[in-house]
Amino acid sequence: MKLSHFQFNLPAELLAEFPAENRDEARLMVVNRKTKTIEHKLFKDIIDYFDDGDVMILNNTKVFPARMYGNKEKTGARIEVFLLRELNAEQRLWDVLVDPARKIRIGNKLYFGDDDSLVAEVIDNTTSRGRTLRFLYDGSYEEFRRKLTELGETPIPKYINREVTEEDAERYQTIYAKEEGAVAAPTAGLHFSKHLLKRLEIKGINFAEVTLHVGLGTFNPVEVEDLSKHKMDSEELIITQEACDIVNEAKARKSKICCVGTTSMRAIESSVSSQRTLNPFTGWTNKFIFPPHDFSIADCMVTNFHTPKSTLLMMISAFCGHDLMKKAYEEAIKEKYRFYSYGDAMLII
Repeated sequence: MKLSHFQFNLPAELLAEFPAENRDEARLMVVNRKTKTIEHKLFKDIIDYFDDGDVMILNNTKVFPARMYGNKEKTGARIEVFLLRELNAEQRLWDVLVDPARKIRIGNKLYFGDDDSLVAEVIDNTTSRGRTLRFLYDGSYEEFRRKLTELGETPIPKYINREVTEEDAERYQTIYAKEEGAVAAPTAGLHFSKHLLKRLEIKGINFAEVTLHVGLGTFNPVEVEDLSKHKMDSEELIITQEACDIVNEAKARKSKICCVGTTSMRAIESSVSSQRTLNPFTGWTNKFIFPPHDFSIADCMVTNFHTPKSTLLMMISAFCGHDLMKKAYEEAIKEKYRFYSYGDAMLII
């Protein structure tokens, strides 16, 4: 398959700028791979598709307030700094993106906060907009991290053309988020409410938690026609023995295994044994899943509606079958489903 197979026109009014009022009352499209049929439900109806002993795999990464605004020394120009990853805790080195990048050179200093209580020095260039910053701060490491949290804001996606609200800090986080490290939410999980999780638990559904710290590379559009030449950014991944036991026992008894989100699917497909069971893993993954792909573990998945030409759409095509995926997206546009991070959801069974 080529890049051009993943292009479609999306009406601008279908971009969701705000989430559903109640998390679990977003719309849910249920796509059946065997019967090639499509149903329209609410997200909370997802419980009807699972039974006692089935497993949902959740990505428990937690979004940190990665977007900061500073002022350049001397000129006072306002610069957006997007924290990507910590390189060295002791030296307070971070990989960041800066905007506008053309103004930021090695040796420049940036000042943050009304009182300039945090200063950063640019010590290296990485990509076109990427820089390495050394933060200069007198307090302990814990105080420094608190300062980053205080000065940062929730990194809601750029296409959401509005100011960040206080509600975003809570709403752009799954309710099971635990391990801080993502710069974007694993958005399929945003649809679960505490109440719905409790109902699933009472019904006997088990949960296996993995941690994949979502980076911005997940959302980079593919720009090469030959998909095999696309390079994914690496993301940090942790799969515990406990998660493996829950998943492998369910697989052995032929219970349903459902990945909540493309990040969970990427996580488990990155660490599969030759017996097609899940292995523990701690490290980084740059796994890129596109058609054709033989999925080893999950037999269903929950996902949102994704951007044209994105790696996420390619994974959905691989899992769903390309023609059925296209049919589902055409139906979603016709029925005015809401797209992207704060949009509606799809269950592929």
